Amino acid sequence: MYTFDQVLHIIESEINQLQFDRQPQHLYLPVQYILSLGGKRIRPALVLMACNLYCEEVEKAIKPAIGLEIFHNFTLLHDDLIDEADKRRNQLTVHKKWNTNTAILSGDAMLILAYQLIAETPQQQLKTILDLFTQTALEICEGQQYDMEFEMRRDVTEEEYMEMIRLKTAVLLACCLKVGALIGGASGEEANRLYQFGIFTGIAFQLQDDLLDTFGDPQTFGKNIGGDILCNKKTFLLIQTMLRASKQQKEVIRSFQSGRNDRPEEKITAIKSIYESLGVHELTNDKIQYYFDLAMKELSRLYLPADRLKTLHQTITLLMGRKS
Repeated sequence: MYTFDQVLHIIESEINQLQFDRQPQHLYLPVQYILSLGGKRIRPALVLMACNLYCEEVEKAIKPAIGLEIFHNFTLLHDDLIDEADKRRNQLTVHKKWNTNTAILSGDAMLILAYQLIAETPQQQLKTILDLFTQTALEICEGQQYDMEFEMRRDVTEEEYMEMIRLKTAVLLACCLKVGALIGGASGEEANRLYQFGIFTGIAFQLQDDLLDTFGDPQTFGKNIGGDILCNKKTFLLIQTMLRASKQQKEVIRSFQSGRNDRPEEKITAIKSIYESLGVHELTNDKIQYYFDLAMKELSRLYLPADRLKTLHQTITLLMGRKS
């Protein structure tokens, strides 16, 4: 079994060897740039770790794993453009370093490059995995559309929000796990259980991201704090706040949301203060723990010895900031 560090070494080595020698050069420079910014590489790592659960020949899953990482970064590039974000991983976003048109076109190229690499899946699983990836890519677009529509609504429910983050975030993690498992030789039943494990993990991961966007350290989080508040995003924190807020607190929030964003720091401070007064930080942590527990339960249902699950279990626990 490979350790998480060994898996990451394989992935980084493969990414560093990628050659974008086609022309025009300025189409591919932003691709190289965004991949060079690093990140956790959790999605390709999940592909290789899931593959490794069922076989030792993880090299046959490397190309699809890198394809899924490129696809993930493509979604980040376009998310930053939609959100008008200035920073990603403490560096300028692509549309800020270049321009909007370059970000759109280079993002399109990344999507095609992702398909190209995923198509190097072993022939036996190729149709199944291409179908899964295509479905996942469409679901992520659906999730992004819901996310944008929610910004214009005041009545978004917790159920609607959970479905949105399932689509926008969780399905890609689930896809990575299922792709790796299928390439490794897992049965359909086992691959589907890993998929469900990925769904629960992805929801917990996004809830944690929501929390960090408001309460995190910008130096370790890698982007500016309060972006969700400035964009009026309907996060779990905001939904729970509006369920519990007094009339006066709701008026403060709606006043900031309907006004111009010419006082960004004041807006972030005021809404964050309301979050803190209503204890939504703790509520969000409880919800994260709930989905984390569901994920671990799904993992325990796999027909595999505990020692083979150790690396995957430890990795997810670490990423969720858990001690156990």
